[in-house]
Amino acid sequence: MIVRQLPCRGFINSHLRAHLKRPQGSQDMARPSSDLAAFREIFSKAKNIAIVTGAGVSAESGVPTFRGAGGYWRKWQAQKLATPEAFSRNPSLVWEFYHYRREVMLTKNPNPAHLAIAECEERLGKQGRTVTVITQNIDELHRCAGSQNILEMHGSLFKTRCMSCGHEADNSKSPICAALEGKGAPDPDTGDAQIPVQQLPRCEHKGCHGLLRPAVVWFGETLDSDILSRAEKVGTSSVVYPAAMFAPQVAARGVPVAEFNMENTPATMRFQFHFHGPCGTTLPPALARHETEHT
Repeated sequence: MIVRQLPCRGFINSHLRAHLKRPQGSQDMARPSSDLAAFREIFSKAKNIAIVTGAGVSAESGVPTFRGAGGYWRKWQAQKLATPEAFSRNPSLVWEFYHYRREVMLTKNPNPAHLAIAECEERLGKQGRTVTVITQNIDELHRCAGSQNILEMHGSLFKTRCMSCGHEADNSKSPICAALEGKGAPDPDTGDAQIPVQQLPRCEHKGCHGLLRPAVVWFGETLDSDILSRAEKVGTSSVVYPAAMFAPQVAARGVPVAEFNMENTPATMRFQFHFHGPCGTTLPPALARHETEHT
C-alpha cells in the first residue's frame, strides 16, 4: 500500500494519497468513494505501504508554501531564487532566503497528520508490515514526528552540499553562519544583506572550506537517482515520474488509491477513494489501529 501526497516541484501545495494493492484490473471512472470503513478494510490487509506527501501537509503546521499570489519572499517569487543560476549570480541573496526558511522551520512542529503517519509506521513495523514515506517536503517534519523510513525527493533544508568537494552533511545550526544572524527578513522593504561570499556557509569537511549550498533540488536540477530508484521499487513501476504522475501511474496499474485533500485534483476521478478536508483531520482516523490488527 502506498500513501502519498503529490509534489509539484517544491513550492506547490500537494495532496496526500494512499495507494492500496488490489488485484490487477481495469480502472473505472466512477466517482471516488468516501467510505472510511471500506478504506480501512483494504488498508488493514496492506503489507507494504508508501506514504507520499507534499506541501499541503506541512501547510497545516504553518509552514509557508510560497505558492500563488502570496508566494513571495521580499520582492522575489520564491521559484526565481530556487535555481542554480540564482545561486551563481547572488549566493548571498539565496542564502538569506534559505536562512529565513530554516529559522521559520525551527519554530514549527509536526501536526496530527505527520504524527499519524509516524505512529502508523511504528505500529505496522511491529507487525512485519512496511511503511515508506516519500516526501517532496524539505522541512524534515516527518522526521521530527518520528518517521524513520523516509525518501526526501527534494532534499532537506537542514542538509548542505559543498560546491567544491560535493560533501553533504546534516546542518541544523542556528544561524548557519555568523554573517546570516538576524538576516533574511521577508518584508519587501528589507534591503539585501550583500554578504561577501567568503562569509557565507563554508565546508568543514577535511579542511575544504568550499562554499556550501542548501542540499535541496532546485528548478532545473534532476532528482537524486538513488532516491528515484528506491521510490520506483516502492511503486513497483517501471518508470517513476517526478511525483505528480506517481499516483495516477500506480492507479493505472490497478492499484486502489485514496486521496486525502482539501480539493479535487485533475487525477481525482482515477482513484478509488477521496477524503475531503485537511489531512490533520482526515488522516488520523484513516490510519488508526484497525480492529483486526494484532498487537
